[in-house]
Amino acid sequence: MNLLCTPASSHPVLQDHERQRCEVWTRVMGYHRPVSSFNTGKKGEFAERVYFQEPGQPDQTVRTQPSPVLETA
Repeated sequence: MNLLCTPASSHPVLQDHERQRCEVWTRVMGYHRPVSSFNTGKKGEFAERVYFQEPGQPDQTVRTQPSPVLETA
């Protein structure tokens, strides 16, 4: 694996063939499932989810934009 570092960044830059796919899991009906196993409708629902911060609670890192719909298999 060839890691390239640019002077402006200390993060390695990977070539496309060196990348590994990230599997996203989410909690559905009390248990966790990979989003990749969802049908088209469920992927659409997942993409439309709205994340919020409850007022009066300490600020936490929360994803404010839902992830895009993953391609169907």
